[in-house]
Amino acid sequence: MVLNTNVPYGVALTRIACVALLLIISLLNAPLIVAQSDPNLVQLTESFTHPPGDSRIMVRWWWFGPAVTKSEIARELEEMKSAGIGGVEIATLYPLALDDSQSGFHNFAFLSDEHIDALRFAAEEAKKLGLRVDVTLGSGWPFGGPQIPVTQAAGAMRVENVEIPSGSKSIATPGIATGEHLDAVFLASGSREVPGLRDAKQIQHPMIENGRLQISAERSEFRVAVFFISSRTGMTVKRPAIGAEGFVLDHYDQTAIEAHLHAVGDRLMEAFGDHPPYAVFSDSLEDYGSDWTPDLLKEFQQRRGYDLSPHLPALIGDAGPDTAAIRHDWGKTLTELANDYYMKPLHAWATQHHTLLRSQTYGFPPVSLSSNQYEDLPEGEGKATLLMWRQFSDTRWAASAGHLFGKPVISSETWTWLHSPAFRATPLDMKAEADLHFLQGINQLVGHGWPYSPDTAGEPGWRMYAAGAFNSHNPWWFVMPDLTAYLQRISFALRQGKPANDVALLLPNDDAWASFTVNGHLSSAVTTQSGFNTRGRDVSIDESMGELLGNKVIPQVLDAGFNLDFIDGDAVDTIGIPYRVLILPGVDRLPFSTYQKIEQYALHGGIVIATRHLPSTAPGFLNAEAEGQQIQTISQRLFRSKNAPGHFVEDESQLGSTISTYLKPDVTFSPRAPDIGFIHRKLDVGDLYFIANTANRAIRVTARFRENAKYAESWDPFTGQVSVQANLGKSDLNLLPYESRLIFLTNHSIKVPRTIENSTANEDSHSRDIDLSSDWDLTFSGTNQTTHMATLHSWSEEEPFRYYSGKVTYKKVIELPADVKSRTSAVLDFGDGTLVPMPDPLSTFNLRAFLEGPVRDAAEVYVNGQRAGVVWHPPNTLDVSSLLRPGTNELSIIVGNTAINSLAGSAPPDYRLLNDRYRQRFIPQGMENLQPLPSGLLGSLRLRLIPRQ
Repeated sequence: MVLNTNVPYGVALTRIACVALLLIISLLNAPLIVAQSDPNLVQLTESFTHPPGDSRIMVRWWWFGPAVTKSEIARELEEMKSAGIGGVEIATLYPLALDDSQSGFHNFAFLSDEHIDALRFAAEEAKKLGLRVDVTLGSGWPFGGPQIPVTQAAGAMRVENVEIPSGSKSIATPGIATGEHLDAVFLASGSREVPGLRDAKQIQHPMIENGRLQISAERSEFRVAVFFISSRTGMTVKRPAIGAEGFVLDHYDQTAIEAHLHAVGDRLMEAFGDHPPYAVFSDSLEDYGSDWTPDLLKEFQQRRGYDLSPHLPALIGDAGPDTAAIRHDWGKTLTELANDYYMKPLHAWATQHHTLLRSQTYGFPPVSLSSNQYEDLPEGEGKATLLMWRQFSDTRWAASAGHLFGKPVISSETWTWLHSPAFRATPLDMKAEADLHFLQGINQLVGHGWPYSPDTAGEPGWRMYAAGAFNSHNPWWFVMPDLTAYLQRISFALRQGKPANDVALLLPNDDAWASFTVNGHLSSAVTTQSGFNTRGRDVSIDESMGELLGNKVIPQVLDAGFNLDFIDGDAVDTIGIPYRVLILPGVDRLPFSTYQKIEQYALHGGIVIATRHLPSTAPGFLNAEAEGQQIQTISQRLFRSKNAPGHFVEDESQLGSTISTYLKPDVTFSPRAPDIGFIHRKLDVGDLYFIANTANRAIRVTARFRENAKYAESWDPFTGQVSVQANLGKSDLNLLPYESRLIFLTNHSIKVPRTIENSTANEDSHSRDIDLSSDWDLTFSGTNQTTHMATLHSWSEEEPFRYYSGKVTYKKVIELPADVKSRTSAVLDFGDGTLVPMPDPLSTFNLRAFLEGPVRDAAEVYVNGQRAGVVWHPPNTLDVSSLLRPGTNELSIIVGNTAINSLAGSAPPDYRLLNDRYRQRFIPQGMENLQPLPSGLLGSLRLRLIPRQ
């Protein structure tokens, strides 16, 4: 029977179905294991059950100071290994404590002999444990430091407007500092605040004497002098270690990255000897406001074919009808410079040192999607909102680049802002966000992160100022192996075969470049403590995409039953369009040669759909007039002519139905379920689908697949078990909150086991529930205190334990009838969770699972001294049939909460003296006004005894 309604979590029917399913699986354990005749399928499913180590998650391992010891390094690596973590990225940050000669605590300088020796030891220990090691090629972010002089520091155009008093023959020129030079001077009408740029005139050979610009009499009508000065942003490295302080490097200057690699990269490699790190890492390109470089005018002339100098006013305001074209050419030049003088040298250096380059290639400077071709391992980053997978995101940007340029392993920085503050996130929070990354094509998670923390830091230890803390100082850590096994199997599955996304969404890079504006008046803008200007953050392609794409296109594609990648014009030009559908989302500017390729794609059967309006403008100053008419002609042929091969959708709310008119959806869900996402991988032996419920409620749907194979398997990512299901081109799914499934469709023969219908649990009125919600003895492991709890409730409600964070053991003895072993199945049911109100709007920052479970926040169950399993996610049940016996049984449940309670009960660290010594390098976020959270077993715990048929 197929139910076509959404069922809220907590409805009795849903819980009965979940318990029944759990019992069915336990009853049919051996028969449900698939026996496959195809050796390729056998190997595939065996690898899924026991996936290779390289698909384990990694963590960003923060070394603060750096101040590390070899004993603590070894201990933490061993903890990672035992938790199912497969590797580390070592990132060195700011100090968290002052040197102490009495305790022996000591910060040492970045790249010092002590630092390199510690790195060498960490690499050797990790190798012994079979752990991967990556290293960040710097301290903090972006790249820079004391090795970068101001002449190689991040560049910016400084614009100064100087009023010309009436009758004046000269005015004082702005001061020019080291690292700066004057590029041009214009005279304009208007005022200092709003100069008239349309009639601005460049002074060809400005006469400057004794610091004053000479104004000729014939130019007395002008009221403002606009000075364009090649300058520096002044941005310094964010969150640097001791000895790593300094300017951020100029990403448009090859000598800057070469100086950095020589001073920092080469030195770091000394720690690895003949065994280089698996990869080196380029962290966030957050070079805010960097929109210029001293050689830009020369580079621009060579690349664009004309002199930018006379057109500089277009970069700061409306300078006439050519404004957008000039800005486009300038923005495109910045992208090319970043590629040629940062990405390519960086990748070449990594190759020369026999390591891979992993890079977060988005942000500032304005690197493009195609810039990711200059790295080995593209990496994205989540925006920590519920809608990240249904909006433009840097995660899908990286995944798309990997798919386009043949980079099969695509990582993402995960959990960066998850359920802030640090130590607040739970295992369910972590799964909920990870699934959003998987839905976008990620298959390698890099957890953000693991704070190195010495014993002297106490509990819960050190943490980064604005990120999650995912290490063994979390009291719920004992369930981490269960979570990492799930993540490892999904990562492995999503590396199989090839991506099968049908739709490519063309990113309007040319429109983004045309919208750029120069950073502006550095002297009058607000400057942060890191030294960078906050105005000019718009010189970024990916940061422009949210506005350019709008909020309808991506949901329309997903809800119609398709998945998508991004593509840009450079990729179209170099590799073509390897998708069934290409969408032009309100694109205005397109290069003529690119548009020709798109037209040919349509004429050869590709589906091209334009939305909102048709391309009508040739990008660039020199091409605008010559190619503009040609662009409009192609638009007419492609979309307006009789029997036009393309399709125009003015109303984007009709986009999904339009795609479905020309291509059968890959997967549809009935009833419609926007909260359910999927991603499809095409294998030689079949089709693999990852399906995830991103909502905090249960949803029942029928999934219908375009690939109608003879056989279907269900792969359980928690257990690694593979079972056969009936397949008639559809699958009835009852997805619990934040539940995910893997469904494999194949035409290769499978030896079908006996069916579920032949052996079912009798979930009827004869079932018995034993109430276990009273009379428990509790032992608090952190304090060795014991107490009796008459009725289960949060231990934080009791004053002695209000601020307790740690593990608590619940013990209880129960008596069972003589037939419990032979005639009944038994399931521990911890009860329903509590819905947490969803944020409004859904794009609100600070992602979490909007569901509080009946166990706060994880439990490990023992029955008669034997481990039964863990509970931390819906359905919050556990089959204990095989461990119970007639008569007396002892239940022991270890529960761990979060570290927030202990943080709420203690004063925050006092960083005053640390800041006096090293200047303030961070501000802890979200740590004020903390309150203790509910902890322990909260639900109406029951033992469900269900007769077997």
